[in-house]
Amino acid sequence: MNRIERIITDLGGANAPILSVLLAVQDISDRQYIDEKSVNEIARLLGVSRSRIYSTASFYNEISLKPRGKHLIRVCGNAPCENAGKELITRTLERELGIKTGETTKDGLFTLEAVSCLGACYMSPAIKVGDLIYGDLTPERAIEIVSDLRKGQEDETA
Repeated sequence: MNRIERIITDLGGANAPILSVLLAVQDISDRQYIDEKSVNEIARLLGVSRSRIYSTASFYNEISLKPRGKHLIRVCGNAPCENAGKELITRTLERELGIKTGETTKDGLFTLEAVSCLGACYMSPAIKVGDLIYGDLTPERAIEIVSDLRKGQEDETA
């Protein structure tokens, strides 16, 4: 049984919710996305059309159909974060990473994305990196987070 088949079996077989399957398959992807081969396999195993898989995947911001960096940095764009300086945090991250929002660094380490809400209004402005939310951000703290992630990557490869 391959990994996708195992995920679908664990989630209820042919009746598994498409969104749950997509999220689980994306979680096991090295580049945090759903590739063409996976779309085909999911559609086959669930007995649905590829277009249904694509329409579900493209509807949700949480799912990507293109490769993303090892570290996915999501910048919250809700009103409290906007009012607390989200734009300055975004510009700082873009400058530090050398990319624009929606892009991935050439080394494949970072992808910067904008999201509607992280549910962290009490600590605006906020970003999410992986499963961790960082709040009450300043530009200096945002740079420090990126620096720590880079250092962690260097430590892993040393």
